Amino acid sequence: MPTAVPNRAMSEDRYDVLIVGAGYGGAQAASALRQNHFPGSIAIIGEEPDYPYERPPLSKDYLSGEKAFEHILIRRPAFWPENNIDMILGQSVVHVDPEARRVRTRDDATFGYGSLIWAAGGTPRRLSCAGETLRGVHRIRSRADVDRMMSELPDVCRVCVVGGGYIGLEAAAVLSKKGKAVTLLEAAPRVLARVAGTSLSRFYEEEHRTHGVDVRLNTSVERIEGRDGQASGVLVAGGHVVDCEMVIVGIGIDPAVGPLLRAGAQGANGVDVDALCRTSLPSVYAIGDCAAHESQYADGQRVRLESVQNANDQAMTVAKGLTGTPVPYQAVPWFWSNQYDLRLQTVGLSSGHDLAVVRGEISSRSFSIAYLKEGRIIAFDCVNATKDFVQGRKLVETRARVSPRFLADVGIALKDLCANVSV
Repeated sequence: MPTAVPNRAMSEDRYDVLIVGAGYGGAQAASALRQNHFPGSIAIIGEEPDYPYERPPLSKDYLSGEKAFEHILIRRPAFWPENNIDMILGQSVVHVDPEARRVRTRDDATFGYGSLIWAAGGTPRRLSCAGETLRGVHRIRSRADVDRMMSELPDVCRVCVVGGGYIGLEAAAVLSKKGKAVTLLEAAPRVLARVAGTSLSRFYEEEHRTHGVDVRLNTSVERIEGRDGQASGVLVAGGHVVDCEMVIVGIGIDPAVGPLLRAGAQGANGVDVDALCRTSLPSVYAIGDCAAHESQYADGQRVRLESVQNANDQAMTVAKGLTGTPVPYQAVPWFWSNQYDLRLQTVGLSSGHDLAVVRGEISSRSFSIAYLKEGRIIAFDCVNATKDFVQGRKLVETRARVSPRFLADVGIALKDLCANVSV
């Protein structure tokens, strides 16, 4: 795959719609604008040199080698020039001037806009300890990140993964299948603590241990040890050193919204947007991982969701607004994760639940967990149970009241409950 370059030499530096970020959100926004017959000029500024590609496979199929890079491209390269979408790649925006409607890149190139769509995503958090910059310490956010890891793996026997979220668990699963000795360190009392209930956390902890991963909870990192500039181990609280040749840090991302906040946009955890994904700056929108919106699935609280669904649906919201058919963003959140032969699918947000009901036997490795709050269903976690994921969506969308006894009965299909619930 050749490195992407701009589709044509720029004869102008102003676009009707300028999109910052070449991930799912940015790519979908440009595509949706054309699908909705937007006639004006469009450009995408991307920090990486590659055409837009899928990020979720980076810690799964791409890291494992099961998918080549060409197979995770969001669109074939010819799509962009065919749809008159300019690709300005290998550049990052460092300044936004909302009065002049202009952005400046790190290389001092400037581009004007009629409307600006900010889809810059986030940057992986770094450990705030000594040794974080040693060779052999990696994060998983870009193709280049994973390519560096893969180039080192032949000389690696032991890997230490820091962080028990989706990225850390997925990387641990892939590397253990590759025959590496993997130790996973999680500072919290359980993995997936931010996104799932205790039962699901314990299930995944046991699965990883069964596959040979040394899962250590309540374990914080003091520093990364090194020899001759190369990581050689991780010192944890208490004085023990986990020997390794590679360290993978998966402790979340920081939303990439600095230029917007410096320009006066409102926001704390990301940049705040309204139901049409508009920021507080005129003609500036934000979507995807960096956008914080008020969600009916979080009791109206402002949340920032890191998911393909969120990026795609918010992109469609902006595209419809810019083409004269505004529709407020109200999509139900959903997520997925592949680890070993387990397919986890989540719909809704389980944070704040006061009851979790298991459907099926956890030991069967095919089950679902329904999460309720004040008697209403707010989310499902479905492991190798796609039917429950599909059918449970309606129950989450309506925040239905269903008897826990009926939810636990696998002999009753969720679709039948949908037709006989109190909302």
